[in-house]
Amino acid sequence: MAKAKKSQVVKYNKWGYIFLIPFVLVYLIFQLIPLFTTIYNSFFENYRQGIVQVGPNFVGFQNFVTIFTNGDIPTYFSNTMIMWILGFVPQILISLLLGAWFSDTRLRLKCASFFKTVIYMPNLIMASAFAMLFFTLFSDIGPVNSLMIQMGLISQPYKFLSHTISARGLVAFMNCLMWFGNTTILLMAGMLGIDSALFEAAQVDGATSTQVFFKITLPLLRPILLYVLITSLIGGLQMFDVPQILTNGDGSPMRTSMTLIMYLNKHLYSKNFGLAGALSVFLFIITGILSLIVFKFTTQEEK
Repeated sequence: MAKAKKSQVVKYNKWGYIFLIPFVLVYLIFQLIPLFTTIYNSFFENYRQGIVQVGPNFVGFQNFVTIFTNGDIPTYFSNTMIMWILGFVPQILISLLLGAWFSDTRLRLKCASFFKTVIYMPNLIMASAFAMLFFTLFSDIGPVNSLMIQMGLISQPYKFLSHTISARGLVAFMNCLMWFGNTTILLMAGMLGIDSALFEAAQVDGATSTQVFFKITLPLLRPILLYVLITSLIGGLQMFDVPQILTNGDGSPMRTSMTLIMYLNKHLYSKNFGLAGALSVFLFIITGILSLIVFKFTTQEEK
C-alpha cells in the first residue's frame, strides 16, 4: 500500500518537472548562454576597423584595463548616478507621502482607488513613447517653449537639451514620473502590513501623526525601503531608453547625459564586442554585489 502511494506521488511529481521544461529552455537560450558568451568575448580582441575584421584574438584582461584607463567609465558612471539620484530622491519622498495618505484610514479619502490607478498609469507607458513625448514637448519649437514665450518668461526658445542641468533634469523627471506610482504601491503595501495595534497604542499615548510616521512607520518599512533603493539603483545603472531617445544617442550636451548602457550600446553598434563584453561583465558584477547587499540586509531583518 505504501509503495503504491509512493509511486503515485512520484507519478504526479513528474508533471511539475515537465511544466518546468519551457522555463528552463527559455532561461538557457536567452539568459545563461548569452551570459557565458559575453564573459567569453570580454577576454578577446574582436572589432571591425573599416571593412577589416580584427580578431578574435585572446588578450586576457586587456579589455578591462582599457575601459578603466581611458577615463570614460568614471565620467559615464557619474552621469548615470547623478541622473538616478535626481530622479530617485523626489520619487521616494512623493511615494512615502502618497503611501502614508492612502494607507491612513482616518483620512477617509474619497476615490482612493481611482487615484491609485491614475498614479500607476505612467508606469504602463513604454519608456520610448514617454521619451518621444517629452522630446516633442521640450523641443525648441515645442509647446513648452511656446507657452513660456507667450507668458513673457523668455524672449526666445530655451534649448533644454543643450544645457547640462536641463537635460539631466528632464531625464530625472521622466524617470521619477514613470516609477513613483510603482514605488507608492510597494510602500503602501508595506504600510498596510504593519500591525494596526501599534498605531492605536501610539494614539492612546498622544503621539502626533508626524511622530507616528517617523517613530513607527519608517523603522518598520526598512526592508521595503531597502528593496526599493537597491532595485531602483540597479534600474538606474541600466538607464538607457529615456536618455538615448531624448538626446538622439549623443548624450548631449558634451556627453553629460551619456549613461553606461548608452556607452555599451555604442560599442555594440561599432561591433567592438570585446570592450562591450568587458563593460557588460563590469555591470554584471556591480548588479551582483547590490543584489547580495539586498539579500544580506533582508535576511538580517527576518532574523
